[in-house]
Amino acid sequence: MPKKVPKTKPQNTEGKGGSYTAKDIFVLEGLEPVRKRPGMYIGSTGPDGLHHLIWEVVDNSIDEAMAGYAKNIAVTLLPAHHVRVIDDGRGIPIEIHKHTKKSALETVMTMLHAGGKFGGAGYKVSGGLHGVGVSVVNALSSWMRVEVCREGEQWAQEYQRGKPKTKVQKVGRCSRIGTAVTFEPDTEIFMPVNPPAGGGKIPEFDWKRILERMRQQAYLTKGIKISVHDERAKDKTEHKSYAFYFEGGVASYVTYLNEDFQPKHDTIFYTQKESEGIMVEIALQYVDDLQTRELAFANNILNQEGGQHATGFRTALTRSLNSYARKNGYLKESEENLTGEDVREGLTSVISVKLKNPQFEGQTKAKLGNPEARTAVEDVFGKAFDAFLEEQPQDARAILEKVILALKARKAAKAAKDTILRKGALEGLALPGKLADCQSKNAAESEIFIVEGDSAGGTAKQARDRRFQAILPLRGKILNVEKARLDKMLTSQEIKALVIALGAAIAESFDISKLRYHRVVIMTDADVDGAHIRTLLLTLFYRYYLPLVQQGYVYIAQPPLYKIQKGKDVKYAYAEEEKNKMTKGVDGQNIQRYKGLGEMNAEQLWETTMDPARRVLKQVTIEDAKAADHIFDVLMGDEVEPRKLFIQTHAKAVKNLDI
Repeated sequence: MPKKVPKTKPQNTEGKGGSYTAKDIFVLEGLEPVRKRPGMYIGSTGPDGLHHLIWEVVDNSIDEAMAGYAKNIAVTLLPAHHVRVIDDGRGIPIEIHKHTKKSALETVMTMLHAGGKFGGAGYKVSGGLHGVGVSVVNALSSWMRVEVCREGEQWAQEYQRGKPKTKVQKVGRCSRIGTAVTFEPDTEIFMPVNPPAGGGKIPEFDWKRILERMRQQAYLTKGIKISVHDERAKDKTEHKSYAFYFEGGVASYVTYLNEDFQPKHDTIFYTQKESEGIMVEIALQYVDDLQTRELAFANNILNQEGGQHATGFRTALTRSLNSYARKNGYLKESEENLTGEDVREGLTSVISVKLKNPQFEGQTKAKLGNPEARTAVEDVFGKAFDAFLEEQPQDARAILEKVILALKARKAAKAAKDTILRKGALEGLALPGKLADCQSKNAAESEIFIVEGDSAGGTAKQARDRRFQAILPLRGKILNVEKARLDKMLTSQEIKALVIALGAAIAESFDISKLRYHRVVIMTDADVDGAHIRTLLLTLFYRYYLPLVQQGYVYIAQPPLYKIQKGKDVKYAYAEEEKNKMTKGVDGQNIQRYKGLGEMNAEQLWETTMDPARRVLKQVTIEDAKAADHIFDVLMGDEVEPRKLFIQTHAKAVKNLDI
């Protein structure tokens, strides 16, 4: 017979995590979910999320422009972190909504997934199809005011942290139409990335970042004027204004992106056509460069991770160039086809699609998932680009010569790379002789210092904690990879040593899971030569080890500039201002200016620059890939004039220049 199971008393859950009953289930109403989890809606509560508030409000105005109703959009930065966005669109409706029994304006501003983009005839295409954009901004603002001009009357409503302070009220008459949104980001939500003890101020809006975004939107919405104003300064003479207006659409955008490069062909390819209800607009041009600049947009939203429209473009581009190359004798029957990598080397392209129901991944819209977008782009671009190649034979020749050269270089680079990697694995040279490796095999705790010269390298080897710190000295300045292909690059003994030491291959073969160190620290002298070597190494990492930078594995060591000693008391200053504070009003000090790492002994180098408990490391990040790419091209590229202009513009900002 089965054993009887004794009855058990209900267990007391107090003291073991508390009760879990219906009263413990919280229902977040209205905009409360946004304030509870802001990162789900705007990505972060740092500078990126802060600026995302502006993008969301502007996107609504852009939607009005794409629908054919708005012609002017103005963005103004005001004192006290206030921002105002005005358009001359139709104005948000103010009549009572039949379901919510509230004004349509209040419904849009205070409810998630409410707007004119889920059905009806309000919008054919829209960037804000999640219907949460402007209401999210409202939720994350300590104060907001919306003013609407419709049919000669002006209406307004104010909100505090997403909740209406009053009902929608008529405040007067107006001769124009449109919507004005003014908001103040909530200091309870937005804080500095690394706030000092006791808190800190809300991050500032970045004028250049906003300008770049508004310029981009003006290119993508041709014929629309977008003005940007900075009125934050008390002195009105310091106020700034810019206006963007482009008739050429994305073709003008390509011209702008290529302003620092030498074009390989004169005519910028451009097409705009509708296919299966999707408007496709594409422009491209090849330049004398090794890198690819490809921007993909859906309903004016930048899709940083691409998506179906980008895939369709790449497929059609590769197919068209292979077909033309075969038909016109650029490729022999025995030769292999051009790959996507070949046809995109030196290519600048802008792909813009406008469709009714875009499927974005997340509120930040990083990737487009609509399969029909791929089909539409392949169809429109493929036919138009085939015709372009036939009708512009000189441009076609220049393009084919460029991509076939890329094919040959790719094959040569692969052979050189395979030789290096095979040599490292098969000849017992898995690690270069100059590398002083660490004992730990755990990449997460290991770090490698890339040091300038044998002298500093010797000191660093004595100073290090050999358990987890590796030292790789480099002799002289490495090859400028901005001007060299991969095959030539890999003939450099210094670069070869670095590739083998990192252990994760390079370029498209890079495998971050095989990386031997999760902290790659550039440690150079605090002088002009050291800065040059640091720039060369950063160029290498940016071009061929981008995931390292993206995942925060690259650092710059910050050795002190000065040693300040009085008797047995020794202090170090890492900046000129810090030295001035330390020495002000203090007599009898010995101040030593460090010209290089080699001037320190091992003990000093350890305690100032390498000891994890006391050192300062600057993590290398990419806030704006396009801006970083631009700076590298200007400083390290072949064109002299852009570099000369950059130096002239920024010369006054350079301090402590060693000559």
